Amino acid sequence: MSQSLAVPRDLEAFVHRDAAGKGRLELLVSGARCAACIGKIEKAVVSVPGVESARLNLTTGKLAVDLGVNSADPDRVVEIVEELGYRACLFDPTEAAAAQDREGRELAVALGVAGFGAGNVMMFTVPAWAGLFGQELNASTLTVMYWLAAIVATPCALFAGRPFFRSAWASLRRGKANMDVPISIGVILTLIVSFSETILGGRHAYFDAAVTLLFLLLIGRYLDHRLRANARSAARDLLALQSPVAVRLEGGIERGVPVAEVRVGDRVVVAPGERVPVDGRVEAGVSEIDNALITGETAMAAVGVGSTLHAGALNLTGRLVVVVTARSEDSTLAAIARLMEAGAQSRSAYVRLADKAAALYVPIVHSAAALTFVASWALGLGPREALLRAAAVLIITCPCALGLAVPAVQIAASGRLFRKGVLVKSGAALERLAEVDYIVLDKTGVLTEGQPRLIGAFNHLVAMAAPLARASRHPLARALAAQAGVGLVANDCVETPGQGVEGLIDGRRARLGRASFVGAAQGARETELWFSFIDDDVKIRFAFEDQPRADAAAAVAALRALGLGVEILSGDLEEPVGQVARAVGVQNWRAGLTPIEKAAAIDRLKAEGRKVLMVGDGLNDAAALARAHASMAPGAAVDAAQNAADLVFTGDELGAVAQAITVARTARRRALENFAFSALYNLIAGPAAMLGLINPFIAALAMSGSSITVLLNAVRPALGERRSR
Repeated sequence: MSQSLAVPRDLEAFVHRDAAGKGRLELLVSGARCAACIGKIEKAVVSVPGVESARLNLTTGKLAVDLGVNSADPDRVVEIVEELGYRACLFDPTEAAAAQDREGRELAVALGVAGFGAGNVMMFTVPAWAGLFGQELNASTLTVMYWLAAIVATPCALFAGRPFFRSAWASLRRGKANMDVPISIGVILTLIVSFSETILGGRHAYFDAAVTLLFLLLIGRYLDHRLRANARSAARDLLALQSPVAVRLEGGIERGVPVAEVRVGDRVVVAPGERVPVDGRVEAGVSEIDNALITGETAMAAVGVGSTLHAGALNLTGRLVVVVTARSEDSTLAAIARLMEAGAQSRSAYVRLADKAAALYVPIVHSAAALTFVASWALGLGPREALLRAAAVLIITCPCALGLAVPAVQIAASGRLFRKGVLVKSGAALERLAEVDYIVLDKTGVLTEGQPRLIGAFNHLVAMAAPLARASRHPLARALAAQAGVGLVANDCVETPGQGVEGLIDGRRARLGRASFVGAAQGARETELWFSFIDDDVKIRFAFEDQPRADAAAAVAALRALGLGVEILSGDLEEPVGQVARAVGVQNWRAGLTPIEKAAAIDRLKAEGRKVLMVGDGLNDAAALARAHASMAPGAAVDAAQNAADLVFTGDELGAVAQAITVARTARRRALENFAFSALYNLIAGPAAMLGLINPFIAALAMSGSSITVLLNAVRPALGERRSR
């Protein structure tokens, strides 16, 4: 376990200082969960005298603090963080990973214990309620059954309820009441009343209700934790693409060093097939770069001396010497991951509504229960009867229906979408999806198939160029080779970085590549290859296109029919983006955007009051997916994009987007209906229990009945679908 550093100690020994005397302190911060936490911590730390900058990584929990020359007190930095209510310790990657997993392990264990208790307590409570072997139990046997139920249920409930108890206590200490407060009080009071009835020989005890309630609630809590963990992994997946080692050029000698040790001004070598480790500028060499991480497009980019490179770009053909312009943590790749971290953290609007309802529930209903107890005792009913009435008030108004109102709808809607080929990763995503009024689509891989395809070429010409195409790693050459199928490979092949490949085909020397490489006139577009035999004046042009999905135009029309605006944001060139936009019927489109520009465009739309759904598939879309109000990705998308998205559609049809929105809007109506029912139920049941018209047994039945009603309403759309088939 990490130990708090709030106690006075000298942390100067853990500050890494450079030759100029400037230092760097790395801390592990626990408890930060959203963009507001990031801003609050960084602002407070920067306010410490001598601190030049502070950056908190929400994924790893690492707070990197840059200190001035012997002027900042590192102990004061830790104190500031802990005064804000967060825990801080020296950063240890192993401890950081353990801290992220600790909550999940605790919830999993609590869920297992609650499940064990709920299953085994039924052995004793079912005979108590329904009789044994057709015979109603006598008083002494009933008491024995309740004591056996208590032995099983009490330790299970107290252990499994710890996540709720801690959360409720922390909330009350801040002077607030979240959903866990009434749940905790309801569970504890149910156990107290059950013990009281068992000791006094009463007919009804509720040990099974306490542990079963916790079991059902923990299922939702654990699933929520897993969903949040998957969302956080999107940034880790993206950062994993950054090379951990850079080859630094020192006095003509190449030396491998950790990428974290690379400084601005260093010279690094990037060999063909390797990813660029940090942002930089080409000092020597020419090559072709796969910039799909930045642009998301299949077209390769030729680079040479003076060209700017971004971390994560894949060097395809030539050796490059690069002058570093930014450290690894300040690279474009790290900036995209940081946008994802800040944008992916969200909180369910309906859960916030439920928490507000719980905040009102605590003072009103608990005051009513206390008043019922005092008034009943004062009216001469005795302490036992007064306690039973007060318990009935709390049990019948226990916010189980309120707690299930949203999760039940989300589970039912997620099941409907799963049958339609759409995977929902977050219940809150359905709420946000129902609210969207504007759709932003990426081009490549969303509106189009995402792979370059050879168009308009005769088979005998394809077969002629195929031997050279099979010898090249270029994506367009691979597409040409795929069209030709399996066959011979040219001999004596030499690939010229950024130009093309040359080799012998049946003893004749030929070239395949750029127009200038083959000797043709200037090419008309990026997505083309030229082929020619050197001893022949005939130049053959092969054109490639990324074809639109078969249902793209129909899907766009369906989105418009739902009253949604549609726009295309792409990193591709204007010509192909414009062609696809016209083909699918979209008037608003922008081309040539970087990942950060895409995210900025999403932010501008949000500032205009738009609720944006972003649909993207590439690494360059990950930041925009995280920043949007809701997000979707196709099943063929890269892992980072799928993790950043709220929903993933697994089929080839873009129409799944409109279907998902329709289901989400229906789910929102059901959730609001459940809220209304829960409120009406409590308004009627509460006063009835206060007047003594309902005992704890009837209260437990009514509470269960309200939960069942909420569940049936949640699955009503799915039942209607099945009847219509």
